[in-house]
Amino acid sequence: MKEKNHFPPNFLFGSAAAAYHFEGAWNQDGKGPALADIAPGAMLDDTTEKPKEGNLKYEAVDFYNKYKEDVKLFGELGLKAFRTSIAWTRIYPKGIEELPNEKGLQFYDDLFDRLLAEGIEPIVTITHTLEMPLYLAEKYNGFASKEVIKLYEKYVQTIVERYQDKVKYWLTFNEVNTVMMNPFGAAGVTQPKETIDDNVLFQSAHNMFVANSKAIKIIKEINPDLQVGCTTAIGPMYAYSSKPEDALAAYFENRNQMFYTDVHVFGEYPEYAKKMFKEKNITFDYTDDELKLLQENTVDFIAYSYYMSGVTKYEKEKVKVKTDVNILNRLKNPNIELETDWGWQVDPVGLRHMLNRMWDRYQLPQLIVESGFAKKEELEKDEDGNLTVIDDYRIEVLRDHLLELNKAIGDGVEVIGYTNWAVMDFVSGSTGLMSKRWGFIFVDRYDDGSGTLKRYKKKSFDWYRKVIDSNGKFLFEDLI
Repeated sequence: MKEKNHFPPNFLFGSAAAAYHFEGAWNQDGKGPALADIAPGAMLDDTTEKPKEGNLKYEAVDFYNKYKEDVKLFGELGLKAFRTSIAWTRIYPKGIEELPNEKGLQFYDDLFDRLLAEGIEPIVTITHTLEMPLYLAEKYNGFASKEVIKLYEKYVQTIVERYQDKVKYWLTFNEVNTVMMNPFGAAGVTQPKETIDDNVLFQSAHNMFVANSKAIKIIKEINPDLQVGCTTAIGPMYAYSSKPEDALAAYFENRNQMFYTDVHVFGEYPEYAKKMFKEKNITFDYTDDELKLLQENTVDFIAYSYYMSGVTKYEKEKVKVKTDVNILNRLKNPNIELETDWGWQVDPVGLRHMLNRMWDRYQLPQLIVESGFAKKEELEKDEDGNLTVIDDYRIEVLRDHLLELNKAIGDGVEVIGYTNWAVMDFVSGSTGLMSKRWGFIFVDRYDDGSGTLKRYKKKSFDWYRKVIDSNGKFLFEDLI
């Protein structure tokens, strides 16, 4: 039986990027140094003492200077939405200035105007991973300090007042739950790694919960019609076997994954977390006023990155990965064959699983802000002699994920949109290199920094355009 197309007419078929991944121009027009500028490698690699030559993020793919031509390409792609971030250090270079940097504000004014002119809805992450001003990390230890909450509030007030008529959807943080594995990138915590214990991690998390709720309060006071969410990185955990003990282990891991969203939606710490704090003797500084703030300022929608599922078992063999903040654990699911060059197992059905689980638990609209397939790629000639990338594998993966998303909508789940990772090739956060390529657009830049930065449309570019133009109907036709 032919499957029904459940995508609503207003579904936001989109794509995504983030400032530090693709803007470049790291010190242009008054921009100050961010965390990314002393993090040249992979997300969990060691940092440099100060900005140092060789960091691909400094130039990235120079979107800052090429955004006009790139946005035209996004329009040609037919995007209904584009998720990106505002670089905090373009607005407040150190984070402490009295007045914002007008050149930085004007850049995003121009960017949003051009997106809207192409019929593209901007979805804005207020601050992405690795985008905190370096000064705030070094001066205050990032969100481990409540001082940074105040400076974040000021930043939020500035940008939302400025762009309230151009941006409807706001995301307070990117993958906020990665603070536990990546306290530097997610929260700007710079104290020595060996001194970062659970108390520091949960203090940082709490302060980010408070900052999230303060941002929601600010945004709603400026314009109550604006919509606010906060993203996590998440995926379902399956039991490795049918053993009851494995099923119980998976249940607990799935519940723990919901911790951040539970606080964002319900406005309070869940009982299972309070019990864990007590058992592990975890303490952090909070006030009754802060707890009241959390209760009174909750998210409008659920936003998350979905790249893969995971498996878990009761036995002690389960080991958390130390090298990649997006991998759930090292156990491989023997029932999933496809994986990326970096060992990420591809599970489209897991997206439907996650959408339904989130809907049943929260009854709020959902936005998939990242989901995609990366591969090492080189330019090749198509049948007409044009340089491109024949990325049928990306088409298959995205098609399968969108079909599962469509089924979830048919299940009754309300979904706002899908902004895949990523619109174009750029510096990967999980490697610090160009060779981990995600985009519909190939960018001629390489791991050694060479390349012309010229843009080329991959085969998936035309495919996704047809999907969007047909509001998903094209997904049900033959793949090739």
